[in-house]
Amino acid sequence: MKLASTAAIVTGGASGLGAATARLLAAGGAKVALFDLNADLGEALADDIGGLFAKVNVSSEDDVIAALDAAEAVHGVARILVNCAGISSPTKTILRDGSPHPLDSFQKVIEINLIGSYNVASKFAARLAKAEPIDEERGVIVNTASVAAFDGQMGQCSYGASKAAIAGLTLPLARDLASFLIRVNTIAPGVFMTPILETLTPEALASLGKQVPMPARLGRPEEYAALAGQIITNGYMNGETIRIDGTIRMAPR
Repeated sequence: MKLASTAAIVTGGASGLGAATARLLAAGGAKVALFDLNADLGEALADDIGGLFAKVNVSSEDDVIAALDAAEAVHGVARILVNCAGISSPTKTILRDGSPHPLDSFQKVIEINLIGSYNVASKFAARLAKAEPIDEERGVIVNTASVAAFDGQMGQCSYGASKAAIAGLTLPLARDLASFLIRVNTIAPGVFMTPILETLTPEALASLGKQVPMPARLGRPEEYAALAGQIITNGYMNGETIRIDGTIRMAPR
C-alpha cells in the first residue's frame, strides 16, 4: 500500500506513538485523519500536517461512525488504519487495604484498548471492503499491543489482558478480512517514551531505559512509526504481531 495520496486514520493520533505515525504518514503524502479525545493537541497537529481532526471516544459506535463519515467526506475512503489509542491503569489485583481491584477501572482499560481497537477496525474494514483494490489489496490495519501482552508486570492485569487480546485478535482478524484483501498486523512496543510515562521523574525514566539490553534507552515514537510505515508498504506482511523492544523481557516489577 503506497502512502502518497492515500487516506489514513490514526487513533490516539494527538500524541505519542500516534502523533509520530501521523507525521510519518503525512510526510509520505498520505491524507491523515486523527481520532483522539484531546482536541487541543489533535487540532494543532492536524493543522501542522495538513490533516483533519475528529474528537472520538474509540469505544463509542456513534463517535466512530461520525468520525469515519467526516474523514471520508474530506479524504475519500480510508485505506490505512493505525490504532494507537490506549490507556493504562496500574492497579494490583488486591489493594493495600485488602479490597479487590475496582471492576470499573478494569473494564475501562478493556473497553478502550480492546473494544475500541476492534470497534474502529471493524467499521473501517466494512467501508473499505466496498472500495476497488489497488495493487492486489484494498488496505491495511495496524493495531498496537505491548510487550505487556507477554511479560505483564505486577499491577498490569487490565493492561496486559487488553494487550494480549489485541495480539490474539491479529490472526483471526487477518483471516476474516483476507477475502476482502485487507491486511492486519500488530506492533507490540516495549518501553517507549509516551504520555503514559511522562509523569515519571527523569531518574525513573533513566532507570527504565537501562533495563533495555540494546539499545539501553527508551524507545522513540519515531521508531514505532517507522515500523508501522514498513508494515503498511510491505504487501506480503500479514497476520503478524511484531515486538519492537530492544530485546527487553519485563521483570515482575
